[in-house]
Amino acid sequence: MRAYFVLLLLCLARLVSSQSLDGFIPSGLFDEQQMVIENSPPGTRILINAPLTGFDRNDRVLLVIYALPNGNTIEQTFGKRLKAGDDWHYDIQHIGAQTRFLRKVIGDRTVVVAYVENDRRSWPAWNAATPDSRMLVRKIVEEITTIFERWNPELVLNGHSGGGRFIFSYIEAHDTIPGTLKRIAFLDSDYGYDETMHGPKIVDWLSRKDNRYLCTLAYNDSVVIYNGKPLVSPTGGTWYRSRLMKNYIGWSFRLRERQRDSLVWFTSPGRNIEFIFKPNPEGKIYHTFQVEYNGFIQSMLSGTKHEQKGYRYFGERVYDEFIADTVVIPFRRINIPLRNPEAETGSQFMERISDMPLEEREEEIYRAVASGNVPGFLRKMVILDGEFEDAEGTTHTFEYEVMPDYLAIGDDNDFCRIPMNPRTAQRLADLFGCSLLTAKISDHIWSKAEVKLAPFNYIPVGHNNELVSKFVDHNAQIERQLAEAGGRHGQLVAGIKKDVILSSCIADRTDRVVLYGWHRTDGNRIQPVYCGHIYWYVDYSHGIRFMINQVFLDGKPAEMTSLLQDSVLFRVVTDDEQPYVTPGYIK
Repeated sequence: MRAYFVLLLLCLARLVSSQSLDGFIPSGLFDEQQMVIENSPPGTRILINAPLTGFDRNDRVLLVIYALPNGNTIEQTFGKRLKAGDDWHYDIQHIGAQTRFLRKVIGDRTVVVAYVENDRRSWPAWNAATPDSRMLVRKIVEEITTIFERWNPELVLNGHSGGGRFIFSYIEAHDTIPGTLKRIAFLDSDYGYDETMHGPKIVDWLSRKDNRYLCTLAYNDSVVIYNGKPLVSPTGGTWYRSRLMKNYIGWSFRLRERQRDSLVWFTSPGRNIEFIFKPNPEGKIYHTFQVEYNGFIQSMLSGTKHEQKGYRYFGERVYDEFIADTVVIPFRRINIPLRNPEAETGSQFMERISDMPLEEREEEIYRAVASGNVPGFLRKMVILDGEFEDAEGTTHTFEYEVMPDYLAIGDDNDFCRIPMNPRTAQRLADLFGCSLLTAKISDHIWSKAEVKLAPFNYIPVGHNNELVSKFVDHNAQIERQLAEAGGRHGQLVAGIKKDVILSSCIADRTDRVVLYGWHRTDGNRIQPVYCGHIYWYVDYSHGIRFMINQVFLDGKPAEMTSLLQDSVLFRVVTDDEQPYVTPGYIK
């Protein structure tokens, strides 16, 4: 009995000490929570992995931005135990397991790792194809850092293979490297090092304080012959570039050379600078081994009291007990940028657009929402689930994340729900990694809503219902009803607007808007599926409610837009009689 109470107390203590971060979802593995950010900027995907604890007022965060290697996904970089049929890439990095090892070692800071990926699976290729790539990399780092700003995060830039390009882009985006950056680590990834462009900045950064760390790992890739040809050019590999960097930095810092096992180490007197070279007399490819053999652990502990204790770089893997059988990726976060405190309030915005021509008004709505001028309560998505049959009668579990209310402009204290045409809505949905609803999803949302309000409509008089002033009046009416019902912002609300929805008829009627819903309190809807209005027609009753495009079907991630096009699975998410040729409006 005593053992039972001890166990109960431990469980309670664990629950009390868990600290769920805003927008993060527990993974169910190793007491971790995670968030996914997609298309911010477009073409990128970020997974942030954090522990459930370590976010008290006096805690400090060690924030690692890990830039993915060429050809690898976040899932493969995170790693898992291989099963029959699995891609071998899942077993060559194990940054997830190595991070868990580090959390056991680093006790004075909360270790958070953000994995950054792009749709080209290569940061050099993404950099070459992306205008203003340097400033976008800087923006990625700053936005991730902002999430943890209350814990004064110490920043680390780390990366393998082509991930080094991400690090160099960040350096190039600054005249001087920011003091918040405490560690730079190149895991066989400094192909892009330029002595003139990067050398002086790195030396200046290292000179400013002792608690700045540089760790560079490289092997002799210049002697490797692959498919009858040299693997790298004489000056293109990390062996050559790392030695260039070492020689340049050596002019300012006295580096001591020593040999240990099969490695050559160059270390500064304070051990905050470290180059580790792997000679290669047999001409083997050690590129992925640089990470797998405890390379990430070494890159994070170099120069500290924990270095080479309990592990050996280029030795046996010490993190096997921390490898999970699966990789759990949560819902993507809605990618609305942070709101500028100086942005217009809802009242100011609605007044400004009140007399604009339709086309100009739509563009101003897009700009305002795209820039992040959206109330905070709309960013906290609601997770819903249900069981639905596909076209063959098979039942599936379906889980999705949806806005609690209709899209609005302004802040939490002064906002207005904003009708818009479907093309503007589609542009914003794509920008934020979202989808518009279907009629089936609209019905399901109403059935799950915490607050069901009665529709309030105006009798049509000329074109009055299309005026911005009517949008404002209707928003005020909804607010009165919400207050009278004892509701609050952030609760799932239904019955207040018609939904602008997706439908299979869009393919044949591309110039129309499809409307549905406006459910009464008994569940009956005022508006059946209707595509009679031209696309640019907008009145006060139209509402835009986004759902995250990534959904979970039978516990596995899927895309809403892909399901709509699937010949069998489309019926899980729509009652239409055929899959969608076009899972969205033209823009």
